[in-house]
Order: sequence, then structure tokens, then C-alpha cells
Amino acid sequence: MSSDFEISRVLGEGSLPPSRRRRLRRLGEDASDPAVHEGSEAVPGLPEGSLEPVPPEFEILSVETLAEKVMRMRVRAPLIAQERKPGQFILLQTDVEYGERIPLTIADADPRQGSITLIFQVVGKTTQELASLKVGDALPVLVGPLGTPTHIEKYGRVVAVGGGIGVAPLYPIVEGMKAAGNHLTVIAGARTRELVILESEMRAMADDYIVVTDDGSYGRKALVTQPLKELCEGPEPPDLVIAIGPPIMMKFCAETTRPYGVRTLVSLNTIMVDGTGMCGGCRVNVGGKTRFVCVDGPEFDGHQVDFDNMIARLGAYRDQEKRARDHACRLQALAEKHPHA
Repeated sequence: MSSDFEISRVLGEGSLPPSRRRRLRRLGEDASDPAVHEGSEAVPGLPEGSLEPVPPEFEILSVETLAEKVMRMRVRAPLIAQERKPGQFILLQTDVEYGERIPLTIADADPRQGSITLIFQVVGKTTQELASLKVGDALPVLVGPLGTPTHIEKYGRVVAVGGGIGVAPLYPIVEGMKAAGNHLTVIAGARTRELVILESEMRAMADDYIVVTDDGSYGRKALVTQPLKELCEGPEPPDLVIAIGPPIMMKFCAETTRPYGVRTLVSLNTIMVDGTGMCGGCRVNVGGKTRFVCVDGPEFDGHQVDFDNMIARLGAYRDQEKRARDHACRLQALAEKHPHA
């Protein structure tokens, strides 16, 4: 079995229990102390002479609101920032005792500052707790980078379709595809103008930028599939389509491109527990075979994904999620009301 030290380097310090994190952190803090090298007791499980510091707790460096219930958060995670590639994600927990692990795509990273950027929508208990954190707070668990990176190369004409919060995980892929020399068209969809995110960032990279809204308050009043179909029928159809957003949106993007034979990738966001392929919670049916989103994905051929099965499985814990989101702890409320009692 891998040592704590090795695990912390590959998956991040947050992959270890708090007691082991403290042990490794003490070792890092004492690395310059001669006493560590002279007669100090070896820490079991660490390679001999391994006194390299590990990252601190995952401190929140900045928080901002991009749209209603959509937050952008920058977190200190130097090892993840160095290793991440477009399309990869992290798993985090806000409550190490009873909380769930949720996957979030790494929207951006700054290896020099040792930080990663996460963009999320407040929809459940964990994202509510995440949104309540402030600069200087720290995440107790942050594991990554996980998943298979997007294959970046020069395809020719690439159309990137983002629906709602799906524009966030699309951003690093768009950045990579543009750097590879592709002609890039971005289609961004949202319910209304106020929910359009990362517009300036996408416009800076895209050769063509198309906005559609359900209510027509910004751009065209249409679904993302309408301009996508027009591009497929045009004189220069795309060589590759990448669609990220709600499952139903990705399903119909795939159905839109299917008659034209345009290769279409989708990035799936499923229920996830361990993120290493062991639990099977993220399994999906792709081309009649079982695949795990956390290790085989998150990107798959959209024409092969069984979206109906995936959508049904996503609703498996809807009632429990609602109860967790709406639950109010009476003891906590009492403690907040009488802090000095």
C-alpha cells in the first residue's frame, strides 16, 4: 500500500485523514530543524529522508459571485495546480464527518501562485456550505486532479457548446483548443441574460461567439441546438463538437449532430463517491458497456451515451438531497442564538 507521503503528493493533502495531515505537516514544518535529523523518531510509512513539506490546508484565496447562485472561488492547491490538465476535476468535502463528496471541474489554475479556480452553482447542501465559506477559510478535503484529460489537438473547426453552469468546465477546454490552433466557435446558452457567465473570457478566445437565451433577453431567443444545427448544415461544418451542460442539453446536442456524422464529445457529471473507480456510483452506459465517469471520463462520445439511464440514476437520491438541503439543526440554531450560554 502507498505511504501517506506518496498519497499526499499524488492526490493532495486533503486525501488523508486530519490526524495524518497534521503528522505530515509537523514533519514539513520541522524539516529545517537539526533535531529532526539527529535522533528523532522516524515517522512510520514515510520513505527514509523524506522531509519535504506538504501543502497547507486548502485555503480560500478569493470568492466572487458571477451570477445568481453562481460562485467563483480560488483555492490554494499548489500540487493540483501544477498537474491539472483541461477536462480534469477535483472532489471536495465541506463536512468531513457526514458530508458528501462532490466533483467540480477545475475551471482554471495558476501554477506560479499555486492556486486553482472552481466555479459552482448553489443547488444543494454541500454547495450551500461551500458558498458560505469566506476568504481565509479552508476546505478540509480537496482531492485531484482526477479524470482523463481532454485530448487537445488541431482538429480544424471546433464548436464548443456550454449550457448554463456548463460554460465553466468548458473554459479550460476552449483555452486548450485555441492554443492548439483550432478555429473556435463558442455557443453559450442560459435561461436569461443575468445567468450568462464568462462572456468576456470566452469572447477573448473564440473566433465566433454566439449567445442564446431561453427568454430572448440577450442574444438570440433559442436553444443551443438551433445555432449548432445551422453550423452543421453550413458550408464549413465543424470537425468536432464539445458540449457541456445539463444532461438533457447534452443529449439533444448529440442528437442534433448525429445525422451529420459530426464527432461530439460530452462531459458527464454524475453521482460520485471515491473518484478512483472503486465504488461504481458514477457508472454510465456507453456504447452498451459500463464505464466509470471518474476514471474513464468525464468525456465520452455523446452518440454512445445512454442519457436516459444516466438521467434516471441522477434522480436516485433527490428526496434525500432535498431533506439535507432543507434541514435546520435546532442545536446549532440555539448555539448561534445564545453564543455565551
